[in-house]
Amino acid sequence: MTDGSNNLARAAGGKKNIMRTIAVLNQKGGVGKTTTVTNIAAALAAAGSRIVTIDLDPQAHLTIHLGLEPQIVEAGSYKVLTQSAQFEEQLMLVRPNLWLLPANINLVGAESELVSVVGRETILREAIESSEDKFDYCIIDCAPSLGLLTLNALATAEEVLIPLQPHFLALQGFGQLLQTVDLVNKRINPNLKVKGILLCMFDSRASLPNEVRADIEQFLKDARGTNSAWSEAQILPTFIRRNIKLAEAPSYGKTIFEYEQNCHGAEDYQKVAQFVHAKFQPPAQTEPPQPAIAGEIQPEDKRDLPESPEPQIQPLESEENVDEPLADPEPVSQPDPQAPPQTPSEPDGDDRGQSKPPFEIRPIPQSEPYTPTEFTPSNNDPNQPETGYGEY
Repeated sequence: MTDGSNNLARAAGGKKNIMRTIAVLNQKGGVGKTTTVTNIAAALAAAGSRIVTIDLDPQAHLTIHLGLEPQIVEAGSYKVLTQSAQFEEQLMLVRPNLWLLPANINLVGAESELVSVVGRETILREAIESSEDKFDYCIIDCAPSLGLLTLNALATAEEVLIPLQPHFLALQGFGQLLQTVDLVNKRINPNLKVKGILLCMFDSRASLPNEVRADIEQFLKDARGTNSAWSEAQILPTFIRRNIKLAEAPSYGKTIFEYEQNCHGAEDYQKVAQFVHAKFQPPAQTEPPQPAIAGEIQPEDKRDLPESPEPQIQPLESEENVDEPLADPEPVSQPDPQAPPQTPSEPDGDDRGQSKPPFEIRPIPQSEPYTPTEFTPSNNDPNQPETGYGEY
């Protein structure tokens, strides 16, 4: 047992909170479920939200991605599901504001052990009820199957996020997945809704991903206003581009922001986290600003000015202001015929001789004997080779 529960109690500070529970689900493996859970949770935690992640995959990929060895982890989701262990006592603080309910290989036997248990599909939901006021988000990494472990996740969550690879075979299981969510919505968890579809490993240069995206958009558009569990679903406006850094980060036990924060993967998941934080709602559309009268600044414009405004270009009063105006020449006075002739004074010296070049030419210090680099005429002796090129 770790001190995660003690740190959690200090972090909560008695503040009441409504926790959002999101299940990241797809029965097809290798589509980016664990990568999505890890990096969305890391981005939200870095922004100040309190996040708890639950690893319900017997492969323990989420546990590994966050830098833990499943073989040495005694606490975890297996004890919560099969031994009625306290949820908070099994948590591990893995990052600031980020807790993990880890998994190990023992989770493989959880389904067979829970066959005869009454209410086996709601064990996880009942376990986390007492902790809902201590977290802002609970993000569940589901197993790549539609078994009892996934059923517990769907019975617990209120929102479903589906990472989807835009390929033809991925669409074949997409319909079955939606039907499963709809069945759980009608029989076990009426609050369960599919909120978003996240396209992963998306290549905008190819035609197939764009065709798959168009088909999904049309399918979701047709479901608007129906009683299905996916009637409110939408494709997230940010897709995850192919990025090798996302595949390398788990081997170091790091999030993409810790491994390479300037790559495309970090940029994409940062935008996804911001969209999830906005409850899967598109940004509000604002009316375009009305053009202001030239030369007139409204009071509201002064409030919107940045702290370091760019220099304003003043309008030209006339075409004569394009170039700098020249000073009017002074009138030439006529010589007085009664005054004695004056001898013109000679200048102190040639002004051209007093001017200096814009830069000073200094000799380059030579660390080795100087070798000429210009061509020199050949010697009179035809037997001697020409010199002057230096050594290569």
